Amino acid sequence: MSNDSAYIDRFLEMMAAECGASNNTLSAYRSDLEQASSIAKGALSDADRSGLENIAAAWSELKNSSVSRKSSALRRFFGFLSEEGFREDDPSDALPRPSGRRSLPKILSHEEISRLFETIETGLDSEKAEPKAARLAALVELLYGSGLRASELVSLPRKSVTVDRPFLIIRGKGGKERLVPISERARQAVKRWAEFVKSDEKYLFPSRTGHLSRVRLFQIIKELAAKSDINPTKVSPHVLRHAFATHLLEGGADLRALQTLLGHSDISTTQIYTHVDSARLVELVNRRHPLGYQNLSR
Repeated sequence: MSNDSAYIDRFLEMMAAECGASNNTLSAYRSDLEQASSIAKGALSDADRSGLENIAAAWSELKNSSVSRKSSALRRFFGFLSEEGFREDDPSDALPRPSGRRSLPKILSHEEISRLFETIETGLDSEKAEPKAARLAALVELLYGSGLRASELVSLPRKSVTVDRPFLIIRGKGGKERLVPISERARQAVKRWAEFVKSDEKYLFPSRTGHLSRVRLFQIIKELAAKSDINPTKVSPHVLRHAFATHLLEGGADLRALQTLLGHSDISTTQIYTHVDSARLVELVNRRHPLGYQNLSR
């Protein structure tokens, strides 16, 4: 399982750093993924739909709850591989869904996002404002304002953001480049933080050993949530990226455009990481569907 082992380790690192998965959860994921890798003869990460169907067939004697858990682990794993650019597609829709229901991802309301930024502004306005306050503002502006992945954010080069260029050139882990728009307030936040970063630093968010780690970023966002009177379990770098996507959709963004902004190779991954509430869907049908303009009671 040489290749699978490396991908599984990276996936579990992401789950710990960005999703706050407990040790028990990580252990369960590792067990399910390693068992699936064994069935796939060490080629789980390269499996196609047929390969996943073969894995599912090996679960035929298991309870629905066990199949549901294993399927969920593999779907998250393949979503990670696709989103991070390790493979072009996501074949996990070939896996069974015995529960018949998929839980929605965590989401923050506009009001909760406002509270996060109010806390940030309070820190910046303080007479004893420290560089950490400027760094926090830059981090959150880029997470929520541009939808960057945690790994992309922490590894941004020192000169990646300039006040005269309204976009970033992001190179994903798959080696693919994409343009990511960056707002004026985000550029100003980065400019404020960059004043505290030495001009010869390689990274925009440096640390003693290189750049800010994803684990530390996760901790910083949790601390911000607690100061904003928001349950820290609801907030993570990935949740802010998801909020970026969801709020853009609510504002009328096109799903294909959003796919490009998020850097997803497969639009099914975009659909996994974005959703709108059912009330808005009902309103959308009532207002936009042609039959909504007709009186059907006659």
